Amino acid sequence: MIAENLNKVRDNIDAAKGHRDPDKQEDVLLVAVTKNHDIQAMREAIDAGITDIGENRIQEAKEKFETLDRQVTWHLIGHLQTNKAKQAVKIFDLIHSIDSLHLAEAVNNAASGINKIQKILVQVNLAQEESKFGIYEDDLKSLLYKVDEMSNLELMGLMCIAPNYDDVEECRPLFAKMYEIFKKVKEMDLKKSNIIYLSMGMTHDYQIAVEEGANIVRVGTGIFGPRQY
Repeated sequence: MIAENLNKVRDNIDAAKGHRDPDKQEDVLLVAVTKNHDIQAMREAIDAGITDIGENRIQEAKEKFETLDRQVTWHLIGHLQTNKAKQAVKIFDLIHSIDSLHLAEAVNNAASGINKIQKILVQVNLAQEESKFGIYEDDLKSLLYKVDEMSNLELMGLMCIAPNYDDVEECRPLFAKMYEIFKKVKEMDLKKSNIIYLSMGMTHDYQIAVEEGANIVRVGTGIFGPRQY
């Protein structure tokens, strides 16, 4: 079932890429979100071609990281508390959820402690939802310049989570605006950042996200089926 679902998701991504503007034609990285899915399901997805795994919680990721026995790229897509920064930098290749100067400093210090350059994305709360994490657009530029100066962080781009609208088409203006912000960030005079990723879109809205310019999508239920709580 997982392999079949994965093929459907890939076909949907390819179809969505065909509907976007020519300036957005680039590869889309599929991150399989494995929160609340077991090691066997993860292995099945990896054996079907998944190379990138997304986890929401440090403790769950740590247990899987120690037992998975497959070579993958690890993405932290959930909120990161500053007191978990040391654990996060030991596990994750790319942290999507940097949303404050305080957290960026904690991750930078943790990465420095193990001589690692930690790749990160900054999470933007474009809809300004109180229930979601992420920096507001007005504060973004200031944070990006400060992150760019941190010796053990490599800023790779931006992440956002759209509101869970009943009509998924309502996500489209937000994703379109996020892409415009992403383009502006790429033009900033950052010294050492490498702005290449725009992470947006999950199971219910990833096709619209791709159409509007996402080049990382985070899909869990669409690959693994409903989560087992």
